[in-house]
Amino acid sequence: MRTDCTSDQLEFQGLGRRQVVGRFDAGQASSDGGGLVLLREVAEQTGWVERFAGCFRDGRDAKRTEHTVAELVAQRVLGIALGYEDLNDHEWLRDDALLALAAGKTDLTGEQRPRERDRGHALAGKSTLNRLELGRPGEPSRYHRIDHDPAAIESLLVDCGLEAQPEVPERVVLDFDTTDDQLHGHQEGRFFHGYYRGYCYLPLYVFWGDRLLVAKLRTANQDASAGAVEELARIVGQIRRHWPKVEIWIRADSGFAREALMAWCEANGVEFVLGLARNARLQRAIGRELHEAKERCEATGEAVRSFVELPYRTKKTWSRARRVVAKAEALPGKANPRFVVTSLPAERYDARTLYETLYCARGDMENRIKEQQLDLFADRTSTATMRANQLRLWFASMAYVLIAQLRRLGLEGTELARAQAGTIRLRLFKIAALVRLSVRRIVISFSSVYPLQALFATALANLQRVSPQPNAPAH
Repeated sequence: MRTDCTSDQLEFQGLGRRQVVGRFDAGQASSDGGGLVLLREVAEQTGWVERFAGCFRDGRDAKRTEHTVAELVAQRVLGIALGYEDLNDHEWLRDDALLALAAGKTDLTGEQRPRERDRGHALAGKSTLNRLELGRPGEPSRYHRIDHDPAAIESLLVDCGLEAQPEVPERVVLDFDTTDDQLHGHQEGRFFHGYYRGYCYLPLYVFWGDRLLVAKLRTANQDASAGAVEELARIVGQIRRHWPKVEIWIRADSGFAREALMAWCEANGVEFVLGLARNARLQRAIGRELHEAKERCEATGEAVRSFVELPYRTKKTWSRARRVVAKAEALPGKANPRFVVTSLPAERYDARTLYETLYCARGDMENRIKEQQLDLFADRTSTATMRANQLRLWFASMAYVLIAQLRRLGLEGTELARAQAGTIRLRLFKIAALVRLSVRRIVISFSSVYPLQALFATALANLQRVSPQPNAPAH
C-alpha cells in the first residue's frame, strides 16, 4: 500500500483488489450549497434582498468597484442562510459558483476579473465584505464608504412581514419578547445583567406568527419593555396604512405589563394580552381557589387548575383598574398561580380560553427566537460597535425572512412544512451540485441518489405556482 499522495491524486485504503483514489478534478462544483437555488427563487420573486441592499448608501468610486452593494449584501445574507456565520468563511466561499449565482453575479467563475490575483474568485473576500459593517454616518473615509439607513431597514422588515400575507387577515397578533445575547468581549454597550448572570445585549424581537417584524439590539441596563411603545407605534402605523381596518393585538410576558404600553394600546384601539407578575395582593385574591386546588391535588396526586376573574389596579403605577385573569393551579408539591392582564372583555373570551388558547400561544415565539440565535447566528455580535452588531443582527434577520418565506410557500404540505431553519438548511441547502456553464445555459447537476428529490422539486413547483417566472418557456 502506497502511503504518499500527490496533489493530483489521493490514495485511500483499498477495497479488496481495487484501489480507492480521489482527485480534486470535478470542476465548478458547489460542495454544500446546491439548494441555494431555492432561496434564490424566493429572493428573486419577492425582491426583498434587493430592497434590503437599497437601504445602503455606496460612496465608492463606481469605476473602481467590482462588487456592487447589492451583491455584497446578498452574499452576506445567503452565507448566513447556508450556515456560515463568519466573514472569514467567505475567503473560500467566494469561489462557489452557485453562491455567486444566488448573489446576482454574471461571471460565476471570476475569470473575467481585471486583476490576475482575483481571477477564479467570483465573489468578494472577507475584507471587502467587512466594509459593510464599518460605515460611519457622516464620516466617509477610504475604508468607510458604505453606510446603511437603520430606519429604512426597520421599515423594510415590517413591509416584508405584511407582504408575506397575501390576503387581509382577521387580525394581526404581535408577539413581543426579549432575550439575552451573551457577550465575551468589550463591545460597545456591554452591561452585566443580573437575571442572565453575564454581560450581554438585550435584543427586542417582534413576530407576527412566523413573520419577523422587529429585531432591535439594545443594551442590557434597562427594562425589558424599554422602547416597546415606540416600536409598537411604528408597526401599528405601517399595518394600518396597509390594512386600515384590521384588528391588532399585542401579546407578551410580564416584562411588558407596563402602564405606558397598556395606556397607549387603550388610546389607539390595540388589544393587549400580557402576563402579569405575581405579588402578595394577587395571590391573596385567589387564596380560596388555590387552597381548593391544593386539596384536590393532594387527594388525586394530579395537577389541578381553575380560573378566576378579578378587576385589579396597582396602588401607584396603573392609571385605572383592568381585567385580570388568574390561573389557580396546584402541582404535586407546590402552588403555581399565574396572572394575565387584558383589554379583551369577558363576553368575548372567558378566562380559560383567554389563558390557555390566547396567552399560552405566545410560547411559539421562543422557537422563532431560537431559530434566529441557534440556526442563523443572530447572537454573533462580536464586533466592536453596537451599530455594526445591529447590522449583523439584521443580516441574520433577512436570512430568516427568506427561509421563513420558503417554508411558508415552498414547503407547504410537505414533511418540512414546520421544520426549523437549521433542519431546512441541512435537508435542502447542504447538497452538492456540479455546475456547467455555456453561452446559453447554466446547468446544475445534483446527485442522482439525493433522497429528497421529490420534495425539492415540489418546493420549486410551489414557489413558481405562487409567482410564475415571467421568462418561463411555454409548454
